[in-house]
Amino acid sequence: MSAPSAQALPRRTYLIVDGENIDATLGMNVLNRRPAPDERPRWDRISAFAQKVWSQDVVPLFFLNATSGQMPMPFVQALLAMGYRPIPLAAQGSEKVVDVGIQRTLEALRGRPGDVLLASHDGDFLPQIEDLLDDEDRRVGLLGFREFVNARLAELEEHGLHMYDLEGDADAFTTLLPRVRIIPIEEFDPVKYL
Repeated sequence: MSAPSAQALPRRTYLIVDGENIDATLGMNVLNRRPAPDERPRWDRISAFAQKVWSQDVVPLFFLNATSGQMPMPFVQALLAMGYRPIPLAAQGSEKVVDVGIQRTLEALRGRPGDVLLASHDGDFLPQIEDLLDDEDRRVGLLGFREFVNARLAELEEHGLHMYDLEGDADAFTTLLPRVRIIPIEEFDPVKYL
């Protein structure tokens, strides 16, 4: 019996999480300190949001830097329990190992059917995102804090990149973050500020 062709597989969303970038942006730009556990994103909410965005199954991939030779096993186990596939990568030198891994994954997706939702703010993925947007049959989204997304990535919204906010759209947090950002009036909920 032969394996089903790629065309016969159900359409899916590849959720690619740049965990370092999300955590660093939350800590350095939003909170101005290391996030407390209750201030970190709820990764199960993010994968549920990814499923809801385009109403299809999600392949959640979470990239981690394991160059130190250590992995945060409780966190890895929690990711596994939520259905994520942790991808711990290591490098010999100062290579941005998570970025390289994500770039290679985005390039590999170019030849596969499916949609892509990248959780990051990083402009290092610009060439790969542009390539994915060239495929008219593919939806591509970016999930992050809108005010901190790389400006060149944000410009791709005009070329079909869907932009989603971690807090406002994905509801990834259990507490209101101390963000000062432009809020579209249709999204403004005064109860959150009372």
